[in-house]
Amino acid sequence: MAAEGEVLVGGMVNVGAVVRHGSLVERPAPRTARALHAHLLALAEQGFDAAPRPVRLTDDGREQLTFIPGDVPLPPFPDWAMTEAALRSVGSLLRRLHDASAALAVDVSAEWPRSLADPEGGTVLCHNDVCPENVVFREGQATALIDFDLAAPGRPVWDVAMTARYWVPMLDPTSAAGFYPAGLDAPARLRILADGYRLSPQERAELPGVIEQATASCRAFVAGRVADGDPGYVQALSERGGWRRWDRVQEWLVAQRGVFAAALVR
Repeated sequence: MAAEGEVLVGGMVNVGAVVRHGSLVERPAPRTARALHAHLLALAEQGFDAAPRPVRLTDDGREQLTFIPGDVPLPPFPDWAMTEAALRSVGSLLRRLHDASAALAVDVSAEWPRSLADPEGGTVLCHNDVCPENVVFREGQATALIDFDLAAPGRPVWDVAMTARYWVPMLDPTSAAGFYPAGLDAPARLRILADGYRLSPQERAELPGVIEQATASCRAFVAGRVADGDPGYVQALSERGGWRRWDRVQEWLVAQRGVFAAALVR
């Protein structure tokens, strides 16, 4: 079945291997597919309709899920995806996911991926990769999340931090150039995301530090991919300024920590 159909683009993992067949999407199944499928079906039973519904696993190691129609932002990210309304809707959608997940027990027997997971662990199954390429929009509003391959138990604030990295974005202006519209106000956008999510005062106080922690995890993730010789990550690292870019981002986050903290409670 995977030999025909529309190849879906976006992201750096499973490039060329995600295929749409009408109302179904077929893609490589993650190692945690059985536990993840059970969780996604349980989310649907909780009323969370903003994720693909698993259909079946194939004999050749692929999974079939329902296709969610809409618009998915691809880099360089368009202006419509970076509006304040779009950002607020991303926060609201993530909160809906966490509220539904909080009512479900995480399968502790599953070997959830640790590469982008919250190092402190947690009881909510976090998405961990809410980048623009994994959010489906309709009429300028975030309506669904896709690609749960990196989902793992963690704290909700960890998922907010990972989401902020991509959507604020938590990047110095030089690093953001070329991928995001110019002139985005990072402190103001961080506050908008937190407001959309309805982040608690305690979590707002924690968020800047957790973003720094999440950025370090993402750097380690990229380093692992590069060490394994993944051509997409090797090329991206070279084209985006190498490790000096990561140094610059991390130095900028530390320098701006007080600004972000003030914006979150203003």
